[in-house]
Amino acid sequence: MFENRPNREAEVALVGRSNVGKSTLMREITGHSFDTGGKPGVTRNPNHYDWNAEDFVITDLPGFGFMSGVEEDYREEIKTNIVHYLEDYADNILVAILVVDGKSAIDIIDRHSGPDEIPYDVEMFHFLRELDIPTVVAVNKMDKVDDKDERLNELCDRLGLYPPWKQWQEIIAPITAKRGQIDALNEAVRDQLHEQNRDDLYKFF
Repeated sequence: MFENRPNREAEVALVGRSNVGKSTLMREITGHSFDTGGKPGVTRNPNHYDWNAEDFVITDLPGFGFMSGVEEDYREEIKTNIVHYLEDYADNILVAILVVDGKSAIDIIDRHSGPDEIPYDVEMFHFLRELDIPTVVAVNKMDKVDDKDERLNELCDRLGLYPPWKQWQEIIAPITAKRGQIDALNEAVRDQLHEQNRDDLYKFF
């Protein structure tokens, strides 16, 4: 199990499959570099970034889902650890940021949709909501997407949100983390914090 969480009450957690740009996004939010590897599965324990003077931590959870060169047992163990972490700290997590790859998310979701299979991204989105964790979907790498509105509408549809996506801007946030284009995410996170009377945390987003 993940044991190294700082003793902080309030938390924002980043979740998502491997190689969607979580660590890059974490760097944009915190201004602090973390180990990002070219190969999936580099982040194997949560990266926590806390401000000593604040009762607040941002956590980048390990990537889940298929990772080339990583055994299935190990992938399942990571996923189980993530699920337990989210369950254990659900009351502390003010906002979860589910990071997806805007370019490939729809294809991956559709490829894994079947009678016995729920795609990881969709499953995680509903799992977070079942835990009553306010969730923002950061749709990353939007610089590589041509038909942005259409792609975001399709994503809403897969997540069970009625399109058009623009009515869900407190949930769906198109970003390009590598270029520092994360304003939509910051706005969405602030909306969620405001709902919980935590405007004091705006300065981090």
